[in-house]
Amino acid sequence: MSSPSTLDEMQARYGPRYRWLLLVSVMIGTMASIMSSTIVNVAIPDMSQHFTLGQERAQWVTSGFMVAMTVSMLTTPWLLARYGYRRTYAGTMLLLLAGGVAGGLASTFELVLAARVAEGLAAGVVQPIPAIIIMRAFAPHEQGRAIGIFGMGVVLAPAIGPSVGGVLVDLFGWRSIFFMVIPFCLASLWMAYRYVPTTSPGGVAPNRKGATLDWRGLLLGGVGTLCLLNGMVALHGGSSATAGLLLVGALLALVLFIAWQRHMARSGREPLMNLALFGSRPFAMGSIVAFIYGTALFGSTYLLPVYMQLGLGLSASYVGSILLPAGFVLAITIALVGRLADRHPTWLLVSTGLALLALSFALMLTVTLQSAIWVLVLWAILGRIGLGFILPSLNLGSLRVLDQTLISQGSSAINFLRMLGGAIGVSLCGIVLEWRLSVHGDSLAQAATSPARLAAFNETFLMLAALCALALVAAWKIRPHARHDSPSNRK
Repeated sequence: MSSPSTLDEMQARYGPRYRWLLLVSVMIGTMASIMSSTIVNVAIPDMSQHFTLGQERAQWVTSGFMVAMTVSMLTTPWLLARYGYRRTYAGTMLLLLAGGVAGGLASTFELVLAARVAEGLAAGVVQPIPAIIIMRAFAPHEQGRAIGIFGMGVVLAPAIGPSVGGVLVDLFGWRSIFFMVIPFCLASLWMAYRYVPTTSPGGVAPNRKGATLDWRGLLLGGVGTLCLLNGMVALHGGSSATAGLLLVGALLALVLFIAWQRHMARSGREPLMNLALFGSRPFAMGSIVAFIYGTALFGSTYLLPVYMQLGLGLSASYVGSILLPAGFVLAITIALVGRLADRHPTWLLVSTGLALLALSFALMLTVTLQSAIWVLVLWAILGRIGLGFILPSLNLGSLRVLDQTLISQGSSAINFLRMLGGAIGVSLCGIVLEWRLSVHGDSLAQAATSPARLAAFNETFLMLAALCALALVAAWKIRPHARHDSPSNRK
C-alpha cells in the first residue's frame, strides 16, 4: 500500500492530530532557517579577522542573507500553487543544506557570501508557509494556541543557537556555525516526505501549467532592495552623490513595482504582491507595524552580540550564555501569549509588546563597564518578553481579516515587509553605530573599549527604542476598526 501524499489522504490516515504533525514538520525547517539567519552574528568578529574585513564589508554577511530572504518571500504563493507544499518545502531545505555545507567549507569571503545568499533564498521561501498552514488548518479559536506552540519551538533554535554557536566559535572557529543547520535540514526533509502533503493551499492539486511567475515584479523588488541597502551604506562610507543615486533608484524601483503590480491585477494576471490586501485597515496597519518592528528586531539582533563583544569586552561563548535565559523566557512568553491571542484583541497584545521592547532598548543606556552582568541579562529578558507579545499576535491580527483565497499572498506580503524592515535595520544599526563612534572619536578597529564607545552604542539603542515607539502609534491605529479582529467575532 502506498503512503498517503495528498491532504485528504493524510487527514484520513492520521485523523485530528494530523494538523499538529504537519505544524511540527514545517516548524523544524523554519527553526533551521531562522537559526541560519541569527547564529552567524556571534561569528562576525572572528570572520572579520580571518578575512581582514572592515565593519561595513563584514555586515554584508548578514545583509546579503537578509536581501535574499526578503525578495524570495514574494515567490512563496506562486511556488505553493505550482509545485505544492511538499516539493516547495523540500526544495528549500535542500538549498539551505547546500548553503550550510558550502559556507562551512568556503575558502574566500565571496564564497561565504554566496552561501549566505543561498541560505537566505531558502529561508525566505519557507518562512511564510507556517502561517498559511495555521490559518487554513486550524479553527479560529485554535489559531492562537497553534501559533504560540509553533513560535515557542521556533524561538528555542535561535535562543540555544548563539550559545552553542559561541562555544563552537571559541573552540573551532567561525566555520563551525555553518554546519549547525545540517541536522535540522535532514530532520525536516524526513518529516516533509512523511507528513507534508503534495497538494497546494486549499487542498487542490498543484497546477504546473498555471500562471507564470511575475519575474518583472521580482526583478524590480530585488533591484529596489539592493539599491536601498547599498544607498544606506554609501550614506556613511561612500560619496553623497553615489548614495543619492542609489536611493533615488530604490524610490524609482518602488514606484515602478507598484505600477506594475496594479497593471498585472487589471489585466487579470497574478501579481507578485496583491495590492488589494492593503484595502483592509487591520492588514495595512499590521504591515506598517511589521516593517518597523522588523527594523528594530533584526537591527538589535545584529547589534547586541557586537555590543557585548566589542563594547563590553565579553567572549563569544559568554555572550551566548547571557542571551540564553532571555531566549527561554521568550519561548515561554510566546506559548502563553498565543493562548491570550485567542481571547484578546491583537492590537492590545502587539502594543504591550512594542512598549516593553522600547523600554528594554532604553534601559540599555544604564549599562556601564562596571555594571553587573545580571543587569544586562534582565534588560535582555525584558526585551524578549516584549517580542513574545508581538510575535504570535501580529500575523494573526493581520491575516484573520483576509479572505481564505488571500491568505497565501497576505502571509508572503507581511513577511516580506517585516524582512525588508529587518534588512534595513541591520544596515541602519551599522551605519548609525559607525557614525556615532566617529563623533565620539572611537573606532571598532581599536582593541580596547571605552566609555566613548559605550556612548555610541547607547545612542544606537536609543534609535531602536524610538522606532518601537513609532510602531506603537501604528499598532494603536488598528483599534478603531478592529471589531472583526477579535476571535470572538470569528466563531
